[in-house]
Amino acid sequence: MAYVPDTVFALATAPGKAGVAVVRVSGSRAAEAGRALFGTLPKPRFAALKILKDSEGRRLDQALVLYFEEKASFTGEEVLELHLHGSTAVVNAVLRELSEMEGLRLAEAGEFTRRALENGCLDLAQVEGLADLIDAETEAQRRQALRVLSGDLGDLAGKWRRDLIRAAALIEATIDFADEDVPVDVTPEVTELLSGVRSELDREIAGVDTAERIRTGFEVAILGAPNVGKSTLLNALAGREAAITSEYAGTTRDVIEVRMELNGLPVTLLDTAGLRETDDHVEGIGIQRARERAEAADLRVFLKTQDESPDFEPLPEDVIRIAKADTLDDLENAISGKTGFGVTELVSEITDKLSEQASRSGVATRERHRIAMKRASESLDAGRAVLALGPDHYDIGAEELRTAIRSLDSIVGHVDVENLLDEIFSSFCIGK
Repeated sequence: MAYVPDTVFALATAPGKAGVAVVRVSGSRAAEAGRALFGTLPKPRFAALKILKDSEGRRLDQALVLYFEEKASFTGEEVLELHLHGSTAVVNAVLRELSEMEGLRLAEAGEFTRRALENGCLDLAQVEGLADLIDAETEAQRRQALRVLSGDLGDLAGKWRRDLIRAAALIEATIDFADEDVPVDVTPEVTELLSGVRSELDREIAGVDTAERIRTGFEVAILGAPNVGKSTLLNALAGREAAITSEYAGTTRDVIEVRMELNGLPVTLLDTAGLRETDDHVEGIGIQRARERAEAADLRVFLKTQDESPDFEPLPEDVIRIAKADTLDDLENAISGKTGFGVTELVSEITDKLSEQASRSGVATRERHRIAMKRASESLDAGRAVLALGPDHYDIGAEELRTAIRSLDSIVGHVDVENLLDEIFSSFCIGK
């Protein structure tokens, strides 16, 4: 007898009071559950208003219901959606009734999406894109996640796969006819195919770090000597009293973080301890942390007085401002967190620099993708090196291409990803 997965159900919208709450049921008994609750099923993919009743005929709610047939739903299974009034009591009553039906159980975290993957409705990259879309807080995160969810990364990996399969087939044809006169030299086409894939892999690998920053947030560190106005500037940028300010040097001992959005990009501003030599052990720890976070940040804003140099060498893309413009006569390149002078211009410059970084992102968004593409790239390099040795080594070259193909297959979940699934789906909420 073939294995039939359990039919699962869960609240698919956020818990708590709302205008509408959606309960989703997926599996072979979804239709049966619908008939038990409200009688005749609506036409597939058409909404109908129904009275939901419990097993004893008592009214539970009046709800809008939809039914999706197998292979025509998000999970690929029969799916029933109940659009209830968003009352906690209503939702609990319907969930309780479903739990008492034979063959139904509460879904685990991410189980609906996992079934969509197992039934071929989504590939693994799309699953990751869906997780990112659910978590998206900024416009850039939404756009990036939607590209992956729409299948752009899977399409790109599929194109690479087809080109490598074509190259491997040409090489193996040469091997098969090694004892005969082959009228066409396949080397130019193979070389062109491998070079094209290798070039595109390099471009995507280079863009992963930036894509991850769009997912997790860019970091901008504010650096400078003690009492130069870093915390005051942070408060001005954040629009609130996020950091303690005082006239005493060394007030900031740890890195203070403020999250904000700039031109759709997620940004974390870092207020760091003043950079100086100190005998204070605790302040020394703060200064060391400041240096470490600054070195790892995507952009640094150096605050300095007119006659001092930054404590360590700024990078070309970093920003330098003269602090405490409210006390200066020469206001060129100056800023004041106290009065707000120059703050708008600083925000604009930070935004432009981070947007320029973001423009270098590709379709691949995760370290897992980068590792898979890097492995494929290394296999291509090895394959090209072997092929250059001549026809006697073509069989080894073809195997290297097959290894590259398997690496690319892991991006979309065709091979070598079983150990990743539990980790990926644990990030989903129940009901998704």
